[in-house]
Amino acid sequence: MRHSGPIFLILAALFWGVSGGIGGMLLERGWDPYLIALVRGATGLLFMAAWLVVHPRRRTEFRCGSLWFWSALAGLGVAGNFTLYFISVEHASVSIAAPLMYCAPVFVFVASFLLGLERPTLLKGIGIALVLIGVGLLTGIHDLEAAEIGPMAIAAGLGAGAAYALFIFAFKFAAARGSAPAVLAIAFLVLVAVLLVPAGPDQAAAALTSSAWPLFLALGVLGAGVSFVLLARCSLVDGTRRPAPRPRSRRSWPWSNPWPRRCSASRCSATG
Repeated sequence: MRHSGPIFLILAALFWGVSGGIGGMLLERGWDPYLIALVRGATGLLFMAAWLVVHPRRRTEFRCGSLWFWSALAGLGVAGNFTLYFISVEHASVSIAAPLMYCAPVFVFVASFLLGLERPTLLKGIGIALVLIGVGLLTGIHDLEAAEIGPMAIAAGLGAGAAYALFIFAFKFAAARGSAPAVLAIAFLVLVAVLLVPAGPDQAAAALTSSAWPLFLALGVLGAGVSFVLLARCSLVDGTRRPAPRPRSRRSWPWSNPWPRRCSASRCSATG
């Protein structure tokens, strides 16, 4: 299917939006943001593990050290994004937290300028300014007293956007060294390891037996299960159309060529 990649991405974004509303419902019932983020990430880990079981030929990718590094960094990004987003929702609302989090393109552009991946232009500067103006109008942060938005909600929302940007960069570099399911499996594994202690194993067990378990199930399946499977499919479709990478200059930065040859058991060290 020629346009399947964008369709997968649109569906994933739709499920992410729905999961944000489900997370808001769980917060209203008194559940902890760390726990909600943990359940969401753990469900994603189960989905990615099932994918790898069905496709066992991809297991050799896990021998690559650079794949683990970038995937772990992506895991820290997605853990921060999930957690800070729900903290922002807890202190404000979904309608406030979502626009703040989607300042992520601004962080991506600024980081790209600093790393030399993008050239700053007037048009891009206007785009960044429009994003910031739109976020300000949607959230009302230009008038904090009228909007009744606390500094914690703003800081957490922007932090979620920064963590999202970190995930985008790390996922891009990791996916150049292995398949998207392998990258996401490692990322979700790191997320579970990071959030298990602050969320509390006892509270996680209580969530599975509480009356809110259908909401937790829907949150995990839509917010990290099906949605990230669609993201992985989108990445695989895009990978089949990617042109062959050009040799990197000796003087270029390590990140200036994000598309090296994929890792394999015999040449993992060459992919760096």
